[in-house]
Amino acid sequence: MEYLRIEQIELMILIGAIVAVVARRLKIPYTVGLVVAGITLTFLNIGLEAKFSKDLLFNVLLPPLIFEAALYIRWKELRKDLGPIVVFATLGVFLSAVVTAAIMHFSLGWVWQAAIIFGVLIAATDPVSVIATFKEAGVKSRLRLLVEAESLFNDSTAAVAFTAAVAFGMGEALGFGSSALTMITSAAGGIICGLLFGGLALLIMARTEDNLVELAMTTVAAFGSFWLAEHFHLSGILAATTAGLLVGNMTAFGLITARGEESIEHFWDFAAFVVNSIIFIILGITAASQNIAMFWLSILVAIIAVVISRAASIYPCSLLFRWSSLKIDGAHQHVMFWGGLRGALALALALGIPDTLPFKQEILTVTFGVIAFSVFVQGLTITPLLRLMGQIGSSEENGDAEAEANA
Repeated sequence: MEYLRIEQIELMILIGAIVAVVARRLKIPYTVGLVVAGITLTFLNIGLEAKFSKDLLFNVLLPPLIFEAALYIRWKELRKDLGPIVVFATLGVFLSAVVTAAIMHFSLGWVWQAAIIFGVLIAATDPVSVIATFKEAGVKSRLRLLVEAESLFNDSTAAVAFTAAVAFGMGEALGFGSSALTMITSAAGGIICGLLFGGLALLIMARTEDNLVELAMTTVAAFGSFWLAEHFHLSGILAATTAGLLVGNMTAFGLITARGEESIEHFWDFAAFVVNSIIFIILGITAASQNIAMFWLSILVAIIAVVISRAASIYPCSLLFRWSSLKIDGAHQHVMFWGGLRGALALALALGIPDTLPFKQEILTVTFGVIAFSVFVQGLTITPLLRLMGQIGSSEENGDAEAEANA
């Protein structure tokens, strides 16, 4: 596992703060600015040689972001749209993976093993990128719930499917029944882990009026639920999501003091800022070291495949609810299609491909290329699209929301 030194973290926080100010003045997404900063740092050669690994992301950086996002999702709203969200997170991921794999196989001649592994790891939208972008844009409607909840839930599906795809790539025989059972077990186990740690945290918080103890227990819930689930090869993302939902929705019952609620909100906002700074700066640093020119054709085809596959998952799945009370507006569908950003999660899965597979390096480099497209092209255009679709107001009207997101 790769670790970060304290001086590296301090430097990234400083850079993140500077980027937040500059991005605000230039009216560009904060995440884009962070990736540019990471690339710039590589060429300046100032010794910030931070490395990105699957273990670093899953064990350290992802739990607080997942937990923080889930804290603000209200169960009443989630329950209402749980049907579409589950469909997007299961059927949508399957359709996206199949379409991507087929295009990579028939267009580039990739062997099915490589095409399927890439199709699965790139199918799920990245919660880190999606949540950061929508929070910064100030989206506060059903659209935000659909996009953020989908990104939180579909990663569990993709992670389990990725394990099965890698096993297939290494020549193991897989059955649909066993894969489905593994997926269900992973999801159910993750939810149970989240309930256990979230419930334990609330049990202790209900017996104290010390806001620092309350804050400490939310940290235990976030990391403990994630680590326990991952230890037993269950869904850590779903565990942290469940813990966050439980803690966030129990504040109305008076289990947390008013001062504790305020402390929790400020702490997790800051934690999200720090972790986002680290993740996107490291993305920029790592991307700068990739030999993208060598696989430019594969990257171009992959970008087209990912865009097509996202459309193949969003629009047909939305059609299932067209004649029900859960109908998804056309504008929402268009934003969900273009706002399906890819980021650190896809990269972490690509890094988890065994070194014994000969096509790992090409998949890794192509994944970087798709992420670069997602960050720079989709990231820079999603806010104008939101404004065009009437999901947010003008730049001036959203000034306060963006300032809060960058603070």
